[in-house]
Amino acid sequence: MHLRTLSLALAVGAAAFPQLKDPKPHKNVARANDTATDRLVFCHFMIGISSNRQSAADYDDDMRRAKDLGIDAFALNIGVDPFTDTQLNYAYESAAQNDMKVFISFDFNWYHTDQAAAVGSKIAQYANEPAQLIVDDKIFVSSFAGDGIDVEQIESSAGTDIFWAPNYHPGMGDFNDVDSALNWMAWDNDGNNKAPKPGANVTVADGDQAYIDALGDKPYLAPASGWFFTHFGGEVSYSKNWVFPGDLLWYNRWREILELGPRFVEIVTWNDYGESHYIGPLSSPHTDDGASKWVMDMPHGGWLEMSRPFIAAYKAGDTSPDQYIGDERLIYWYRPTPRDVECDSTDTTMGGNPDNSTGNFFRGRPNGWETLQDEVFVVSLLNSPATIEVTSGDVEESFEASTGASAFAVGMGVGRQTFSLVRDGETVMSETSLKDIVDECICGLYNFNAYVGVVPAESTIDQLDATGLAMLSQGLNAPCPTNTLGAGAPSATA
Repeated sequence: MHLRTLSLALAVGAAAFPQLKDPKPHKNVARANDTATDRLVFCHFMIGISSNRQSAADYDDDMRRAKDLGIDAFALNIGVDPFTDTQLNYAYESAAQNDMKVFISFDFNWYHTDQAAAVGSKIAQYANEPAQLIVDDKIFVSSFAGDGIDVEQIESSAGTDIFWAPNYHPGMGDFNDVDSALNWMAWDNDGNNKAPKPGANVTVADGDQAYIDALGDKPYLAPASGWFFTHFGGEVSYSKNWVFPGDLLWYNRWREILELGPRFVEIVTWNDYGESHYIGPLSSPHTDDGASKWVMDMPHGGWLEMSRPFIAAYKAGDTSPDQYIGDERLIYWYRPTPRDVECDSTDTTMGGNPDNSTGNFFRGRPNGWETLQDEVFVVSLLNSPATIEVTSGDVEESFEASTGASAFAVGMGVGRQTFSLVRDGETVMSETSLKDIVDECICGLYNFNAYVGVVPAESTIDQLDATGLAMLSQGLNAPCPTNTLGAGAPSATA
């Protein structure tokens, strides 16, 4: 599943979304029950890159990690690949064995809106599986896009009542036909599927309000994401190259969700490495669509740890994560190079004549690169106040962090990155990142992905396996040392 090309036409305002701790309120949201017992967290899971999985056991680690985090169900994104049913069967079996739930999310980059009968038949195929998510006594079903499909035909072909929560778009889809609706746009944008531009800034909060207004008293399926960067060049047929503003988005968005209190939240995504918004491990079995060039050595596992108390607070109906913090953590992230590093001579997007029929391909730095700041971001999860010390190259800063969750930004410095928690003059914990910030082109590319780390560090280094690295060298114009985190020296060259 490579293409995310739908242009959105949200009829919303263009007020800026400042990266602040306290989000602006929303009007007339259909909130979950006061007890919060019906609040659910989903995570989008791409079946399209999982064709190499050989049994249900290959899904077990994903299921266990997600359940431990507080995720209730995976939204299994499917197209029409010949391996889809094999992988769906494995996923449903693994979910049942691990006390997780799953549901199908039909991807209308591949399905068509005249295929309502086929959609219904696929729902019927899995409706009685033990791991199928049931909401309000109905089979829960979602989509990516799909505005205009015949819902009555879907339900008739399914032979059962469905809880239809598609990714319709205000002003396009018929919201009278839905039980809920998913807003995919978890990033500030220009209203046309690209980064904000002067005079065109549709914030995530604006998108929330557009969906809330369209849904009326129906529950909203709100998105949460930490990043977006894709950089496919002419080496593949699905060339695309842009970013949405990330920076402190993961922290700010969870703050906003706690205030918003929607019935459902969907994390975008567990394993869409090609768009850099994965929170699942690099080691999760998958095939390489060429994304390994900017995903290798760029784990995002720290974002799972950051979201843990926020998910717990959301489910409890609380507006603060502070009382749900267990072990203290520092979570940090940053891009591996400053944004003005020049890579035109070697970057994969600079050569050839890639197909740009989608309008998503740009040469050189990704479209929207100016919206990202040259900063290092730190979130502290603390049980009592402490001083946070950050050294980014030759930049040194310290912050007084209060009990609970707090976020900080430090100017990016080239070199080693060190993060410490200090109380009463004593260092409680400290780590130096395995990933330096450098002023050169890693693998010859413009890499605007995020490296995410944790203090204390994770016990194992998360890495792509051989299958996940299969296309690493395709299109490269520079050496590319492989899986270098913690190795001390490059272990291989593409």
